[in-house]
Amino acid sequence: MTAVKEYYEALWQRLESPLVPSGFDRRAAFLLDGIDPGTAVLDLGCGDGAFCELICEHHPDVNLTGADVAEGALHRARARPRVRDDVSWVQVPFDGPLPLPDNAFALIWAGEVIEHVADTAQWLSEVRRVLAPGGELRLSTPNHTRLALAIGGVGAYSPPLGDHLHLYDARSLRGLLTDFGFAPVEVRAAGRLGPLSGQLLARARR
Repeated sequence: MTAVKEYYEALWQRLESPLVPSGFDRRAAFLLDGIDPGTAVLDLGCGDGAFCELICEHHPDVNLTGADVAEGALHRARARPRVRDDVSWVQVPFDGPLPLPDNAFALIWAGEVIEHVADTAQWLSEVRRVLAPGGELRLSTPNHTRLALAIGGVGAYSPPLGDHLHLYDARSLRGLLTDFGFAPVEVRAAGRLGPLSGQLLARARR
Protein backbone atom coordinates (compact mmCIF):
# COMPACT_ATOMS: atom_id res chain seq x y z
CA MET A 1 0.00 0.00 0.00
CA THR A 2 2.98 2.32 -0.52
CA ALA A 3 1.16 3.98 -3.40
CA VAL A 4 -1.83 4.75 -1.19
CA LYS A 5 0.38 6.31 1.47
CA GLU A 6 2.10 8.41 -1.19
CA TYR A 7 -1.31 9.49 -2.50
CA TYR A 8 -2.38 10.82 0.90
CA GLU A 9 0.94 12.52 1.55
CA ALA A 10 0.67 14.26 -1.83
CA LEU A 11 -2.95 15.16 -1.08
CA TRP A 12 -1.99 16.95 2.12
CA GLN A 13 0.75 18.79 0.29
CA ARG A 14 -1.75 20.42 -2.06
CA LEU A 15 -4.79 20.93 0.18
CA GLU A 16 -5.40 24.45 1.40
CA SER A 17 -4.66 25.28 5.01
CA PRO A 18 -6.56 25.49 7.19
CA LEU A 19 -9.41 23.36 5.88
CA VAL A 20 -13.02 23.98 6.85
CA PRO A 21 -14.58 20.52 7.36
CA SER A 22 -18.03 20.07 5.84
CA GLY A 23 -20.83 20.50 8.36
CA PHE A 24 -18.26 21.48 10.97
CA ASP A 25 -20.58 23.13 13.50
CA ARG A 26 -23.07 20.26 13.39
CA ARG A 27 -20.37 17.63 13.72
CA ALA A 28 -18.67 19.61 16.49
CA ALA A 29 -21.82 19.69 18.60
CA PHE A 30 -22.29 15.97 18.05
CA LEU A 31 -18.71 15.17 19.03
CA LEU A 32 -18.49 17.39 22.11
CA ASP A 33 -21.74 16.21 23.72
CA GLY A 34 -21.27 14.38 27.01
CA ILE A 35 -17.49 13.90 27.18
CA ASP A 36 -16.56 13.23 30.81
CA PRO A 37 -13.40 14.67 32.43
CA GLY A 38 -10.40 12.40 32.02
CA THR A 39 -11.90 10.47 29.11
CA ALA A 40 -9.40 8.81 26.79
CA VAL A 41 -10.35 10.04 23.32
CA LEU A 42 -9.00 8.95 19.94
CA ASP A 43 -9.56 11.12 16.87
CA LEU A 44 -9.06 8.42 14.23
CA GLY A 45 -8.40 10.06 10.88
CA CYS A 46 -7.77 13.41 12.51
CA GLY A 47 -6.61 15.13 9.32
CA ASP A 48 -5.22 18.58 10.03
CA GLY A 49 -6.46 18.52 13.62
CA ALA A 50 -9.58 20.69 13.44
CA PHE A 51 -11.49 18.44 15.82
CA CYS A 52 -8.46 17.79 18.01
CA GLU A 53 -8.17 21.53 18.52
CA LEU A 54 -11.89 21.73 19.26
CA ILE A 55 -11.63 19.02 21.92
CA CYS A 56 -8.63 20.77 23.49
CA GLU A 57 -10.60 24.02 23.72
CA HIS A 58 -13.78 22.58 25.19
CA HIS A 59 -12.47 19.58 27.15
CA PRO A 60 -8.92 20.41 28.28
CA ASP A 61 -8.89 17.58 30.79
CA VAL A 62 -9.34 14.64 28.39
CA ASN A 63 -6.51 12.34 27.35
CA LEU A 64 -6.41 12.94 23.60
CA THR A 65 -4.72 11.03 20.79
CA GLY A 66 -4.83 12.10 17.14
CA ALA A 67 -4.16 9.49 14.45
CA ASP A 68 -3.90 9.70 10.68
CA VAL A 69 -2.37 7.84 7.75
CA ALA A 70 -0.46 10.90 6.50
CA GLU A 71 2.45 12.55 8.24
CA GLY A 72 1.57 15.71 6.33
CA ALA A 73 -1.80 15.82 8.08
CA LEU A 74 -0.24 15.19 11.50
CA HIS A 75 2.31 17.95 10.89
CA ARG A 76 -0.52 20.42 10.33
CA ALA A 77 -2.42 19.11 13.35
CA ARG A 78 0.56 19.53 15.69
CA ALA A 79 0.99 23.11 14.51
CA ARG A 80 -2.54 24.26 15.41
CA PRO A 81 -2.26 27.06 17.97
CA ARG A 82 -4.80 25.72 20.47
CA VAL A 83 -3.73 22.07 20.43
CA ARG A 84 -2.23 21.09 23.79
CA ASP A 85 1.37 19.97 24.05
CA ASP A 86 0.35 16.71 25.75
CA VAL A 87 -1.75 15.43 22.83
CA SER A 88 -0.35 12.16 21.50
CA TRP A 89 0.07 11.73 17.74
CA VAL A 90 0.17 8.40 15.93
CA GLN A 91 0.67 7.66 12.25
CA VAL A 92 -1.44 4.63 11.34
CA PRO A 93 -1.28 2.39 8.26
CA PHE A 94 -3.89 2.66 5.54
CA ASP A 95 -4.30 -1.11 5.84
CA GLY A 96 -3.42 -3.32 8.78
CA PRO A 97 -3.61 -3.22 12.57
CA LEU A 98 -3.68 0.07 14.42
CA PRO A 99 -0.46 0.60 16.45
CA LEU A 100 -2.53 1.17 19.59
CA PRO A 101 -3.18 -0.98 22.69
CA ASP A 102 -6.33 -2.98 23.40
CA ASN A 103 -9.20 -1.30 25.29
CA ALA A 104 -7.36 2.03 25.34
CA PHE A 105 -10.11 4.55 24.55
CA ALA A 106 -13.52 5.34 25.98
CA LEU A 107 -14.45 7.42 22.92
CA ILE A 108 -13.33 7.12 19.31
CA TRP A 109 -14.24 9.85 16.84
CA ALA A 110 -13.97 9.08 13.11
CA GLY A 111 -15.19 12.07 11.14
CA GLU A 112 -15.61 11.40 7.40
CA VAL A 113 -13.27 8.40 7.55
CA ILE A 114 -15.21 5.16 7.09
CA GLU A 115 -16.03 5.93 3.44
CA HIS A 116 -12.29 6.05 2.65
CA VAL A 117 -11.36 2.73 4.30
CA ALA A 118 -10.33 -0.07 1.93
CA ASP A 119 -10.94 -3.00 4.30
CA THR A 120 -13.95 -1.96 6.36
CA ALA A 121 -14.14 -5.27 8.22
CA GLN A 122 -10.55 -5.01 9.42
CA TRP A 123 -10.95 -1.34 10.29
CA LEU A 124 -14.06 -1.90 12.41
CA SER A 125 -12.46 -4.91 14.08
CA GLU A 126 -9.49 -2.74 15.03
CA VAL A 127 -11.78 0.02 16.26
CA ARG A 128 -13.52 -2.50 18.54
CA ARG A 129 -10.17 -3.81 19.76
CA VAL A 130 -8.85 -0.42 20.88
CA LEU A 131 -12.23 0.75 22.21
CA ALA A 132 -12.78 -0.06 25.88
CA PRO A 133 -15.75 -2.23 26.86
CA GLY A 134 -18.75 0.08 27.11
CA GLY A 135 -16.91 2.70 25.07
CA GLU A 136 -18.48 4.58 22.19
CA LEU A 137 -17.63 5.03 18.53
CA ARG A 138 -18.94 8.28 17.05
CA LEU A 139 -18.62 8.84 13.34
CA SER A 140 -19.85 10.96 10.50
CA THR A 141 -20.02 10.04 6.83
CA PRO A 142 -21.79 11.33 3.72
CA ASN A 143 -25.40 10.20 3.37
CA HIS A 144 -26.12 8.54 0.01
CA THR A 145 -29.83 7.78 -0.16
CA ARG A 146 -31.41 5.92 -3.06
CA LEU A 147 -33.09 9.13 -4.17
CA ALA A 148 -29.84 11.08 -4.13
CA LEU A 149 -28.11 8.36 -6.18
CA ALA A 150 -31.03 8.20 -8.59
CA ILE A 151 -30.83 11.95 -9.16
CA GLY A 152 -27.08 12.41 -9.24
CA GLY A 153 -25.76 8.98 -10.15
CA VAL A 154 -22.89 7.17 -8.45
CA GLY A 155 -20.32 9.25 -10.32
CA ALA A 156 -21.46 12.40 -8.55
CA TYR A 157 -20.51 10.95 -5.17
CA SER A 158 -17.69 8.53 -6.00
CA PRO A 159 -15.87 9.87 -9.07
CA PRO A 160 -13.25 7.67 -10.77
CA LEU A 161 -10.36 9.77 -9.41
CA GLY A 162 -11.91 10.31 -5.99
CA ASP A 163 -11.08 8.54 -2.74
CA HIS A 164 -14.57 7.65 -1.51
CA LEU A 165 -14.52 3.86 -1.63
CA HIS A 166 -17.92 3.18 0.00
CA LEU A 167 -21.33 4.86 -0.06
CA TYR A 168 -23.65 4.63 2.96
CA ASP A 169 -27.21 5.46 3.81
CA ALA A 170 -28.64 5.28 7.34
CA ARG A 171 -29.87 1.71 6.92
CA SER A 172 -26.63 0.28 5.54
CA LEU A 173 -24.47 2.06 8.13
CA ARG A 174 -26.69 0.92 11.00
CA GLY A 175 -26.63 -2.65 9.69
CA LEU A 176 -22.85 -2.63 9.30
CA LEU A 177 -22.21 -1.43 12.85
CA THR A 178 -24.74 -3.88 14.26
CA ASP A 179 -23.15 -6.76 12.35
CA PHE A 180 -19.82 -5.96 14.04
CA GLY A 181 -21.32 -6.31 17.50
CA PHE A 182 -21.96 -2.69 18.40
CA ALA A 183 -25.10 -2.13 20.47
CA PRO A 184 -26.97 0.06 20.77
CA VAL A 185 -26.43 1.78 17.43
CA GLU A 186 -28.00 5.15 16.61
CA VAL A 187 -27.74 6.66 13.13
CA ARG A 188 -29.43 9.86 12.02
CA ALA A 189 -29.38 12.07 8.96
CA ALA A 190 -28.10 15.53 9.86
CA GLY A 191 -29.23 18.81 8.39
CA ARG A 192 -32.31 20.70 7.35
CA LEU A 193 -33.51 18.19 4.75
CA GLY A 194 -34.11 15.32 7.16
CA PRO A 195 -33.58 11.89 5.55
CA LEU A 196 -32.23 13.53 2.39
CA SER A 197 -29.51 15.42 4.26
CA GLY A 198 -25.97 15.03 3.06
CA GLN A 199 -24.47 13.72 6.30
CA LEU A 200 -24.96 10.83 8.69
CA LEU A 201 -24.07 10.95 12.39
CA ALA A 202 -23.71 7.65 14.23
CA ARG A 203 -23.17 6.50 17.80
CA ALA A 204 -22.25 2.87 18.42
CA ARG A 205 -21.51 1.34 21.81
CA ARG A 206 -19.12 -1.55 22.27
